[in-house]
Amino acid sequence: VGFDISCGVRLLLTGQPASKIAAVAQPLAQALYDTIPAGVGSRGAISLSADEIDAMLHGGAAWAIAQGWGRPEDLSQIEEQGRMAGAMPAHVSEAAKHRQRREMGTLGSGNHYLEVQQIAAVYEPTLAAAFGLAEGQAVVSIHSGSRGLGHQIGTDYLREMVLAARETNFPLPDRELACAPIDSELGQRYLGAMRAGINCALANRQILTHLTREVFARFWPDCTMPLLYDVSHNTCKEETHLVEGTPRRLFVHRKGATRSLPPGHPDVPPAFAASGQPVLIGGSMGTASYVLSGVASADVAFFSACHGAGRAMSRHEALKHWSGRQVIDDLLKRGILIKSPSPRGVAEEAPLAYKDVAAVVRAAEEAGLVKVVAKLTPMICIKG
Repeated sequence: VGFDISCGVRLLLTGQPASKIAAVAQPLAQALYDTIPAGVGSRGAISLSADEIDAMLHGGAAWAIAQGWGRPEDLSQIEEQGRMAGAMPAHVSEAAKHRQRREMGTLGSGNHYLEVQQIAAVYEPTLAAAFGLAEGQAVVSIHSGSRGLGHQIGTDYLREMVLAARETNFPLPDRELACAPIDSELGQRYLGAMRAGINCALANRQILTHLTREVFARFWPDCTMPLLYDVSHNTCKEETHLVEGTPRRLFVHRKGATRSLPPGHPDVPPAFAASGQPVLIGGSMGTASYVLSGVASADVAFFSACHGAGRAMSRHEALKHWSGRQVIDDLLKRGILIKSPSPRGVAEEAPLAYKDVAAVVRAAEEAGLVKVVAKLTPMICIKG
């Protein structure tokens, strides 16, 4: 599944009107930036021992909560209830584990962010009410993944699979499409390591949630910030689906795609049994994000939907068009505060470097994959 295993998005409800956020935007943005490390190779205050790394890779968000980073009720609002079964930390290299020991509770770089957003529009009032969303309220989106550990797992197994393909004369159209038979020793090791990577991402976003809640509590002590949902968009999961009318157990590979389960599906959290799973579509700094809902017709795509707009130009091309300072200044004129350690990274993620997210979301709805519930617009963005 590539290098950022279980990259995903979670959405927190602040219970605060956006006007309250706007009144303290500068100090709030600075507090978030000071508390949550962001950028390439960013390291946090948390340092894990070898045993703690293995426990985290087994336990995911459940492990993080047991360490005091979050609340037990968060788990029901996370895909896989916060822990991916079948993780095998023994198949994660020491190099990968070493990279992660100081990276828990960090955002990373690229298109990752923590964004304070305003609910700008509600399109499905009944579903929005079920999700706790109301126009004019503020929410927080966290977009991050498995950091250095996931990247190293991708690097390690890509190398092994390319060599294995040569030995078996399996033709690869591209080196990064390297693969192995699922039942092979290599395939089983990768699945165990990849599932450990999923748990790393879930634990990381849980710690980021805890840090975010602590910052908001400084400004509003009664702000509990319940978790709406956490869903990944870079995974491979074993699931049962109808194929030509027959139930089959499949390995569903979602890269740049997110699960969108319908009402009544057995894997939907009880809170969303009648509404369907919240589907979270992230934007890029100056662009909108969306909250969608899973629908039954999404079975045509194994209950999957898009995860975002996708790039309209490469990062290299974006650097030819914008500077980081230019993007930050342009967004500030629109009332959007950007905090980032990397002006270059901001330029690479300029809003116009991406496709029109509104058009992408409309296409997903018209294809019968989701129902659009609400539109979110950025106020503060902490960018890697």
